[in-house]
Amino acid sequence: MIHSDKQYSVSIDQLSKLKDALPAATGGDIRGDWAHGLEIDALKSQIAELEADIAYYQALKSGEITVAKFHSLESLPATLVQARIAHGMSQSDLADALGLKLQQVQRFEASEYMGASLERLIQVANILNINTVGSFGTGATYGNVIFSWENVDTVRWQEFPSREMVRRKWFDIPRGVDPAEATKAYFLEAAGPHFASALHRKKMRGATPPNEYALIAWQARILERARVWTKEWNLPAFALDDRWLPELVGLTRRSDGPRAAQKLLARKGIALMIEEHLPGTYLDGAAMLGPDDHPVIGLTLRHNRVDNFWFVLFHELGHVLRHLFEGIRYDFFDDDSTEARGTTEQEADEFALNALIPEDQWQSCLSRFALSEEAVKLDAKRLNIAESILAGRIRREQNNYQILTELIQSGIREQLQEVNHDPE
Repeated sequence: MIHSDKQYSVSIDQLSKLKDALPAATGGDIRGDWAHGLEIDALKSQIAELEADIAYYQALKSGEITVAKFHSLESLPATLVQARIAHGMSQSDLADALGLKLQQVQRFEASEYMGASLERLIQVANILNINTVGSFGTGATYGNVIFSWENVDTVRWQEFPSREMVRRKWFDIPRGVDPAEATKAYFLEAAGPHFASALHRKKMRGATPPNEYALIAWQARILERARVWTKEWNLPAFALDDRWLPELVGLTRRSDGPRAAQKLLARKGIALMIEEHLPGTYLDGAAMLGPDDHPVIGLTLRHNRVDNFWFVLFHELGHVLRHLFEGIRYDFFDDDSTEARGTTEQEADEFALNALIPEDQWQSCLSRFALSEEAVKLDAKRLNIAESILAGRIRREQNNYQILTELIQSGIREQLQEVNHDPE
């Protein structure tokens, strides 16, 4: 992890040198030279790790990450460093606040606060406004939160909602087996250990701090089902191409549009999974990379409405097409009822809004001002889009969910539950 602007500059320089070295390393005829292949893989791995560290530091410095929260005491040292950076404090600033020399703070952070007294840790936490009652947060206005674990050994498996997971028949706990161990075994089989490591940071947009263990339990279920879906549908390789989006928008007017959308996404290499949210997650949708780097979109259908389905789906597609394949690895989780904060969430919102109703067409909609059902119907017909979507956007931008209720269709959950399609 990068701790300072100086380390950031050094990392930028190292990244540039590694990238310059890659073409030379990969040039020439190296068929059969497995050792050379290992060297190239190692070089690519170093580049990927540096890119992730640099992007994460940039996100902390820019305020993109407004809260850093962890449920593991082992992660407190990393939380303190991230909170300092997110607060815009340098190591020198923290040293001044503590009444220490800069070198002492540098030693604290370099050693992950090894040897620091409890009194000192509390002092640092208070300066950074860290709440250590069960979780760690910067105290900033809640908007985006990052969850992360160093590895599976720092996950508190006993905190998972095991009873609810068993009730939903995700897995069974044999008699005499520790529920925490059974839950861990399920997660490792369903998702894999890397989804509970620093390689997969969970970025959550929400108004209420979620139960992060319920969050990754739900993710494991989505990934488990996506793996089966990917195999049954024989999903093709995903291409970073959005030219097919108008075809997806065209499905919004069909009564079976959501099911047709699931099929279309499968043909484009994207698995769309539906799974009810777990208590404490306040979750509408998520985007992540699943089996063989196929994008996976998970929806909860928490709000059983046509407009909500399409907006959340396109928001997650925005993450897939704009963010999932960037240098830093995030799994994106979204509470759609929360105002977008930070670049990635605002970009995903804008992507969804413009894909469904391009800005120039939106500006020409008289229904934005008339706020009548007839005006919405006329505009929706002209735009060739579902009336529910246009009515939903008007309600969203007016922040008035008491209007146009007759145009807001429901029944999405009933249409998509227990969907099992044969590939076409």
